[in-house]
Amino acid sequence: MAQVYLSIGSNIQREQHILSALSALLTHFSPISFSAVYESQAVGFDGDNFYNLVAGFETDMPLAELSPLLKQIEDENGRCRQGPKFSGRTLDIDILTYGDLVGTHAGVQLPRDEIGKNAFVLWPLAEIAPEQIHPAEGVSYAALWQAYDKTRQKLWPVEFSWRGSALPCELAAV
Repeated sequence: MAQVYLSIGSNIQREQHILSALSALLTHFSPISFSAVYESQAVGFDGDNFYNLVAGFETDMPLAELSPLLKQIEDENGRCRQGPKFSGRTLDIDILTYGDLVGTHAGVQLPRDEIGKNAFVLWPLAEIAPEQIHPAEGVSYAALWQAYDKTRQKLWPVEFSWRGSALPCELAAV
């Protein structure tokens, strides 16, 4: 079983697409830990604010199957792949880590570079996996977040509930 962490974000009909993503993920993986939801300004372009969170779960699904499944969930939520790299998103699901893999595997660069660059990835990751060690850096996510320059990006938690539970939480399939 591999421990997987995903970054989930949306800035187009944010609540609808985040809720849809959580439901879709729970149909394939259980239990799943979810961080709080954070709101942040768009990075790399002028656009509406994003909602972001991190999900963590264990799976025996190979990375070569997980990556297309996540793309399918994005597509089912109207993800447009023809626009510029930095643009609005109905849904963006990125694999942050897959076990301790480092390098390119099944076409996925691991661990994802955004972990150390973006507060909207690192803060929720440090929230649900503070003692987990970054596979390439060799330090905990809590230590990375503590060292992060928090003046680089504006980010704030928002109240968000799903299936009667406020996030952060751990949920299992019913």
